[in-house]
Amino acid sequence: MRSADPADPAEPAGSAPPSPLSDLDDRQLVRRHLEGDPDAFGELFRRHRNRMWAVALRTTGNRELAADCVQDAFISAFRRASSYRGDAAVTTWLHRIVVNACLDRLRKEKPVGQLPEFDLADRHDAQASAEVRLDVWQALHQLPEGQRMALILVDMHGLSVAEAAAVLEVAEGTVKSRCSRGREAMAELLREPSGQP
Repeated sequence: MRSADPADPAEPAGSAPPSPLSDLDDRQLVRRHLEGDPDAFGELFRRHRNRMWAVALRTTGNRELAADCVQDAFISAFRRASSYRGDAAVTTWLHRIVVNACLDRLRKEKPVGQLPEFDLADRHDAQASAEVRLDVWQALHQLPEGQRMALILVDMHGLSVAEAAAVLEVAEGTVKSRCSRGREAMAELLREPSGQP
């Protein structure tokens, strides 16, 4: 009788203990969630909540609204995990859900005069930094929605054009065009003296 060797292919499949969730990749976590693992989606949330909150904050400019959007998005992702087809990264799928949640909330609530809340504690010149960030924020939100979202995803969050195209569900050329036009418009808006056309 031979001894059991854990690396022996003759051993029955599935005899090894399951991997801890932190060792699984995102696709495996989605699969485990769909198979009924009660902790798999929690691990996805833990991994990606901060990045998704940053996307929501830059999209909405409001901490409370961003938190609500992330909550909406993760609840939606939890319930509709079977809609993940696997043709893009899980993070791309989550970005799409977060962006859509933000746009839905913004269209419903249309916050007027709400400005982003930035942490400037580590800045030497907080007032100048706040003014610059406010100018950028105001210019960004004067852009058409498509250009604004493309710039947020590509320039602020570092997504590739292909990833941004997948999130926005448009062609890569459309993202490139929106980014180019958005950057030109931003440069023009930021050149204008404050408060003057």
